[in-house]
Amino acid sequence: MLELATTFPRIPLILDHVGGLLGVSGYEGRQGAALQEWRPWMQRLAQCPNVAVKVGGLGTAVFGFDFAGRPTPPSSRQLADAWKPVVEPVLDLFGPQRCLFESNFPVDRSAAGYGVVWNAFKRLAAGATCEQKKALFHENAVRLYRLDLVDA
Repeated sequence: MLELATTFPRIPLILDHVGGLLGVSGYEGRQGAALQEWRPWMQRLAQCPNVAVKVGGLGTAVFGFDFAGRPTPPSSRQLADAWKPVVEPVLDLFGPQRCLFESNFPVDRSAAGYGVVWNAFKRLAAGATCEQKKALFHENAVRLYRLDLVDA
């Protein structure tokens, strides 16, 4: 992604699932090590103004949170607390104008329900201003995907 972003600096690129931080295989139970390897790459990407990041997909097994294996589904607070070490650096590095919360359903259903996931995102964005929240939850998607929305 970094090579693409620097080779084609005028082409908007959207990085999916917060850059694919791993939590399985050699990284299972080693989130700290995974974060140490992932963060420098995200810092480099953040220097490319043509890169935006979709924040989501964290319910999939590859992130290693294993919510699907628990006897009861997690609450939005539990998701937000678990995802915070991944989401906060992305929001800090790219800013609210280059991030957008994403739905990864039905895949994320294995971790939690749709409303629970979106409430977790709301908790993660609680410190943002009203304008920043509009950007994260709506405006950035409209702009980046060039959506022509018509009022119904």
